[in-house]
Amino acid sequence: MPALAIGDPAPWFTAPTPTNPAFHFDTVGGHRVILCFFGSAQPEAMRALLQGFAQRRGELAGRQTVFFGITINPQDRNLVMPISSYFQLVWDFEAQVSQRYGVYQAQSGRPGVFRPTIFVLNERLQVVALLPIQPDCDHVNQVFDHLDRMPSFSEGRPAEPQAPVLFIPHVLEPDFCEALIQHYEAVGGQPSGFMRQKDGQTVGVMDLTFKRRSDVLIQEQPLLQQINDRILCRVKPEIEKGFQFTISRFERHLVACYTAAEQGFFNRHRDNTTAGTAHRRFAMSLNLNTGDYTGGHLRFPEFGSHLYSPQRGEALIFSCSLLHEATSVTAGRRYALLSFFYDDAGAAVRAENRRFLVQSPQSAPEAEDKTKG
Repeated sequence: MPALAIGDPAPWFTAPTPTNPAFHFDTVGGHRVILCFFGSAQPEAMRALLQGFAQRRGELAGRQTVFFGITINPQDRNLVMPISSYFQLVWDFEAQVSQRYGVYQAQSGRPGVFRPTIFVLNERLQVVALLPIQPDCDHVNQVFDHLDRMPSFSEGRPAEPQAPVLFIPHVLEPDFCEALIQHYEAVGGQPSGFMRQKDGQTVGVMDLTFKRRSDVLIQEQPLLQQINDRILCRVKPEIEKGFQFTISRFERHLVACYTAAEQGFFNRHRDNTTAGTAHRRFAMSLNLNTGDYTGGHLRFPEFGSHLYSPQRGEALIFSCSLLHEATSVTAGRRYALLSFFYDDAGAAVRAENRRFLVQSPQSAPEAEDKTKG
């Protein structure tokens, strides 16, 4: 298995523990999680590491964080540890879990290679930190430092009606967000149009009273591959979990820029109301920068006046049927990665409806499918 990275969903597994012959890992969602792949408790350093976490299990409970120590050594059945709701061991004696997390590699005819590693997960069971276990390192305090930097759990309160949207944090790393912004600046954005239905045809139009934005369509294959790799790993599973829909295609990826100089905005619209856009199922708006502009929120007026502003690298996923708008940027520049997703059935609709599509102006390009995941 390839190594996991920050933002990746932690693989689910079922494995025995000292108190449960078939523990289902996904049931721990809603907690922060420490997965400590220590391999074997026979070395004194590994026993000391486990004792260090065990001694702070009260602090783990206070942080709603569950510790799992994963061993591949059957001798560790005899390991005496203070098992509790927040401190648990996992018996991975066939190394199946360790292989799924990329810390164990089997070797033909000789012992496998094990890389002791600690993963810190958020309540969505996404990887937010990983630490290779090394000699003479204070891993316990390092992990607690990571926990202390994570957002505090909010108090339970009655939910307010809101749009059926999905936030997915950590989709793109900060450095990659910056690389996409620099790509936009290097290529130079072009004024962006939108699609309208006229006389039975889907036509690209420009109307600055309805939309003011500039775009760069991403066409470079290496850059597309980097984006698609992250979407397939980090976005696709969350859409499946949240909406029971499997995306397999995208229409295009573009970097969009709304500027205060132009009072950039996009008026209320739906993304699939023309024959040429009817194949679209879900839209993704992913902020590439935050904190250096004001305004520039998303709003879904059918569901109230709430303003939606993903963090940097965080995706907002929503149905293309929802009425939405991008509010004016009043200071600075907002950059976002924008995409539309669909499936094979949507691809058939798109192929059938191409006959209704009038070639868009250069400012509102129609992109071909670039991948099928």
